[in-house]
Amino acid sequence: MAGAMTGLLSPKVVEAAKQVPLKTAFAKESTSICPYCGVGCGLLVSAKDGKIVNVEGDSDHPVNEGSLCSKGQAVFQVGVNERRLKKVQYRAAGSDRWEEKSWEWAIGEIAKRIKKSRDATFVERDAKGQRVNRAEGLAVMGGAALDNEECYLLSKFARSTGVVYLEHQARI
Repeated sequence: MAGAMTGLLSPKVVEAAKQVPLKTAFAKESTSICPYCGVGCGLLVSAKDGKIVNVEGDSDHPVNEGSLCSKGQAVFQVGVNERRLKKVQYRAAGSDRWEEKSWEWAIGEIAKRIKKSRDATFVERDAKGQRVNRAEGLAVMGGAALDNEECYLLSKFARSTGVVYLEHQARI
């Protein structure tokens, strides 16, 4: 037993243990919610120098108590992924190639297309002559990553444009 203990505590083993720094050392820890489904599992996100270095389940969270499903365990890749697109890619109708566009162009184009669809499908009065003011050619779907406040804002925006086909998955 003493020989085994001596072997475990040899200077080489102790030195090797010292040289492996924790990836979360000196990182700022924040709480978050998993974006994948409506369960609302708690996450602990560690960031160092403005970059995410670790994501794990929050053991103090009442929903998941630190456990995560396979998608939740891979949530690190949402923020840290070298394959993630960082610029707008656009492929025109009938085209066989993608073009890089600016965010200003993309936001303007989205607004223009929403306005065109709204104008083309806007119904001011129903068959009975009652004022309904709805855009029947638009629909809005929110995702599970949205919280109640974000869903509220999305709903207000959608209703202001006349959207009646609105769905979201609000949670906590």
